[in-house]
Formats: sequence, C-alpha cells, structure tokens
Amino acid sequence: MTGPRTHRIEDGFFLSVVVLVSIAFAAVLEPFFAAVLWGVIVAILFWPVNQRLLRAMPTHRNSAALISLTLIIAIVIVPAIFLTFALVQEAAHFYGLIQSGQINFERMFGQMVAALPDWTHTTLRRMGFSNFDAARITVTRGLTSSFRSFAGQALLIGQGAFSFVIALGVMLYLAFFLLRDGDRLAQRFAEAAPLRPHQREALLQRFVVVIRATVKGSVVVAIVQGLIGGVVFWLLDIPGALLWGVLMGVFSLLPAVGAAIVWGPVALYLFATGAIWQGAVVIGSGAVIIGSVDNLLRPILVGRDTRIPDYVVLISTLGGIELFGFNGIVIGPVIAALFLATWEIFTEMRKEGEVGS
Repeated sequence: MTGPRTHRIEDGFFLSVVVLVSIAFAAVLEPFFAAVLWGVIVAILFWPVNQRLLRAMPTHRNSAALISLTLIIAIVIVPAIFLTFALVQEAAHFYGLIQSGQINFERMFGQMVAALPDWTHTTLRRMGFSNFDAARITVTRGLTSSFRSFAGQALLIGQGAFSFVIALGVMLYLAFFLLRDGDRLAQRFAEAAPLRPHQREALLQRFVVVIRATVKGSVVVAIVQGLIGGVVFWLLDIPGALLWGVLMGVFSLLPAVGAAIVWGPVALYLFATGAIWQGAVVIGSGAVIIGSVDNLLRPILVGRDTRIPDYVVLISTLGGIELFGFNGIVIGPVIAALFLATWEIFTEMRKEGEVGS
C-alpha cells in the first residue's frame, strides 16, 4: 500500500533520474557543443524564411526545410569556408614575413617614436614614460607573440579539416530538423518545462529575440566593419589586409574597444613613416565609415529596444570568450540578455503579486 510519503520518495527519485540523465546527455553532446549551438542559431535566424516557404507549400515541410538549408549553405557556409581558407593562407604568409624579418614590429615602434614631435617626448617624460627602449621591447614582444599565436590558431584550423567537416555536417543535419520540426519541438519543450504558461512564452520569445539580436546586431555589424576595414587596407596596399580586416571585425564585437584598436595604430604608423595621405584615409574611413556602421545598421537589423548596455556586452563577451572560446562571442551576450530578461519577468511578477502565490 502506497501513501503520500511513498509518492514523494518516488517523485524525488524520478526527479534525480531526470537530472542525471539530462547531465549524461549533455556530456554526450559536449564534443559537438559548437555544432549544436550554431545549428540552433542558424535555424532561429532562417526560421522566418522557412515559415514563408511553408506558407507557399504547406504540405511539403521537408522541401521547405531543404530549401532553407540550401540558402544557409549558399549564404553562410560557402562564404565562411572561402574566408577560412583565405585567412589560413594570409596568416601563413604574414607569419612568414615576421619570421624572415620583413615585418619587424620593433623597427616599426622605433619609427613611430622617432616621428613624434619634441614636445611629445617632453610631455611623456614628465608623465614618467621616459624608458622608450623598454616600452619598445615590451610592445614588440607582445605584438609578435600575439600574431604568432593568431597565425598558429589559423594553421590549426586548416589542419583540423576533418573535424571541421564532421562538425559542419552535424550542424547542418540538426538545422534541417529544427527547421522542419521546430514548432513541434518548441511546443514539447514548453509542455515539459516546469513554468507557468506566460513565463514559458516570455522566456522562449526573449531567447529567440536575443539570439537574433546578438547575431544580427553584433556579428553582422562586426562582419561589415571588418569587411570595410579590410577593403580599405587592401586598396592602400597594406600587407595582411585580410588579417587586419578579421581582427577589426573581432575587436568591433567589444563596445569599449572597437575596430579603432587596429586601424588607429596602423594610421599612426603610416603618419610616422611619411605616408600622410594613406594615414588620413585610414583615419577618415575608420572614424567616419567604420565608426558609423554600428549606429546605422544595428537599429535597422534588430531595433533599439533589444540592445543591452554596452558595459554588459563587453563584460559578458570577454567572460564568454574566456569560458567557451570563440563560441563565447555569442554565448556570453545571450546569457547576459537572458539574465536581464529573467529578472525583468520576475520583477513584473512581483509587481503583479504572482510570486509565491
């Protein structure tokens, strides 16, 4: 004969089984974490396209998902593959120039310091910055080490082609089924989640909005800024234009840093070496064109209401990169935005007197 106490024990044991099985399943998926993450992201981004196709062919879910997957491959995957191969070649070439001494950061730093006016040297000495030789050695060692590390990572990407192909296949395979069955999967998740209906709907809606806002409003803007910077460097015949463009795109993801951390020192070096008009073009394009891309594109892509504070974006992006590597560029801001959204929902519930009722 069973009673309430027995039922509580059984329910507690079953809940423990659910938690353990979920953790085990997460551990099984861990090797393909990045593939699963980006499969979910591209499915969310192309979900509106898939829905339009379904309205045109309501009885052909497989065909609609397949067409959407083809668009993903054509618009996202193929350009990304070409960019990766070009970046690997550029990194290898740039690394060779550093190794051969054709690119010497110490000499570049010395030229920049020598080109500074006398009043600048005097001011820096008054501020305590008098040991230019030590600063030159520190800066050049740091730059050389950073570029070697970056080039090494790019070469590792090229060497890990087999793992990349496997992960890409998993991502596309998952994206297909999420596009085809996403509404049913979302419904099953909503039914299983131990939340009130309006809480489930609010969190799911915020999750989708945050994913789109993060990717469209950050990654797309970073791609555009990096592309503009790379093209400007290429037109000015600056070595490693593709590499510089990628770096500008990466740094533009950080609100307090931005692409200026790349094009600013390059412009100073051009001025120091007598390339006045090239330096002016770099500063003009960086300050006017690259700097205004965020203000122009982000409201168009995601609207102003979905933006989270810049300091939250900066801290969450850096923390995400530290924990998850490159994937942290997306994961960090998404977690931060969901954190803010969750507390906003909780605050609204408290105001309405729903908490604890």
